[in-house]
Amino acid sequence: MNSAENTIQETKNWVSKVIVKYNICPFARREVERGSIRYKVAEGHDKATVLQCLLNECRFLDEHSETETSLFIMPTGFEGFYDFLDLVELANDLLEMEEYEGVYQLANFHPDYCFAGEPQNEPSNYTNRSPYPTLHIIRESSMELAIKNHPDVDAIPERNIAFATKKGNPFFADLLASCLLKK
Repeated sequence: MNSAENTIQETKNWVSKVIVKYNICPFARREVERGSIRYKVAEGHDKATVLQCLLNECRFLDEHSETETSLFIMPTGFEGFYDFLDLVELANDLLEMEEYEGVYQLANFHPDYCFAGEPQNEPSNYTNRSPYPTLHIIRESSMELAIKNHPDVDAIPERNIAFATKKGNPFFADLLASCLLKK
């Protein structure tokens, strides 16, 4: 496998071994089973190139309704969490500028994810940690429907925090490491 294929496989492993297996996102299993998740590795590693690729990915989703969602993976260029957060802000601004606000929303994941106001070593941060910096492009209409049909969407983050706290950092560090291919 080439580098992009490895990156995609490691991200698929994360979705399967973490997100779906432990029900971090109760909406993910259905899309995995349907094969409706697109995994796209960003070309380049500078902000301008990555933002253009992100915009292209939104256009891809516009043209491919059978693809429910896209995980836009950035293996290089945004290893620093705060640089990544700057990119997230620019990406959200770009979606608004390109009139995608209300069409798509972005969720973000990073190997060093840290919720605002939380210590870096708080286990709950692992609910948003991934093998690579990743933007999850979500169709707003689908998310609204999923939320409407979920019995208690407000309980999801609380359940995830309790689960992460119970399992602890070593469990999640090992789990995340197990997603990576042996090199």
